[in-house]
Amino acid sequence: MNILFIGIGKMGLPMATHLKNAGHELKVIDINPQQISLAEQHGLTAGNDKDFTWAEWIITSMPNDAAFLDIAKQISKKSSKNTIYIDTSTISISASSQAALWLKENHIEYLRVAVSGNNHMATAAQLTVLTSGKKEIYDQAHGLLSCWGPKVIYLGLHEQARLMKLVVNLMIAQTSAMLAEGLTLGRLGNLDWQDMWEVITSSAVGSPIMKAKMAQLGKPLGERDFSPTFTVEQMIKDLSLINQAAQEFGSPIAQTEMTLDWMKQAIQDGDGQLDYAAIIRVLERKAQLSI
Repeated sequence: MNILFIGIGKMGLPMATHLKNAGHELKVIDINPQQISLAEQHGLTAGNDKDFTWAEWIITSMPNDAAFLDIAKQISKKSSKNTIYIDTSTISISASSQAALWLKENHIEYLRVAVSGNNHMATAAQLTVLTSGKKEIYDQAHGLLSCWGPKVIYLGLHEQARLMKLVVNLMIAQTSAMLAEGLTLGRLGNLDWQDMWEVITSSAVGSPIMKAKMAQLGKPLGERDFSPTFTVEQMIKDLSLINQAAQEFGSPIAQTEMTLDWMKQAIQDGDGQLDYAAIIRVLERKAQLSI
C-alpha cells in the first residue's frame, strides 16, 4: 500500500515506522525539519505535496484542532477520490465532524482512529486502537491498525472513537487526582511513602496505570521521577476537550473540573512540563508537605 503519514512527532514517528517495517510503501511529511531528519534516521522517506495524489492511504497525527482542520481541508482538496483518510489525533468531536463533511463532499473515505497509550507504548506497538467510521473501511484498514497494537476495537459509524478516547483520558486524569488525594492523606498521617505504593498496587485498585506510576514514583521521596510520559500541559489540552464534550452532551463532570483546576495550578507552580502525576505535588504544597 502507498501510505502518506503526516505529523511524525512523539506518537506519529513510531507509528509510521511500524507501517514501514510491515512492508508498506511509506512517505512522511512534517512542518518541523528536525522531525523529518529524525524520520530519515529511522529509514523513512520524506514526502511532499505531490504525494497527496500518490497515496492510497493518508494518515495524520496532529497536535490540536486547528492543525487537524487545516490538514483535513488540504486532504479534501488535493487527494485522489479513492484515497482513504485515517486520522489518529486527539481532537474535539466538533472538529472531527466538520472534517467529515468536507471529506464527504469530495468523496474521500474517513476513518477516525484514537490511540490509547503513550509514546513508549507506541514504540513497543502496544497501543489500544479505537476506531469509528464505515465498517467496510475499518475492515480494509485493520491490517494497518494492528501494526500499532494488539487490540483494535471498532466502535461505530461516526465519532464514537473520539468520544471513547476522551472517556478513557478522563479516567486517567482522575487516577492521578485520586493518587494525589490518597497519598497526601497518607503522608499527613505518617504512612511511609513506599509502603503506600506497595499496598496500592497490590490492592483492588492496583491497575496497570497504578503500577506504571509506581515505577516512576514509588521510590524514596527524594528520588521520585516526574519525567513526563504525558505532560501536565498535554493533559490540560485533553481535559479541555473533555469539558467541551461534557458541555455538548450535558454531562456533569464536577470531579474532572476540579482536576483541571489542579493541573492549571501545577503550571502556575512551574510543573507544566512534568508528568501529569505532578498534581501530587500540587496537593502536597497545599498540605505544606515537602515535595
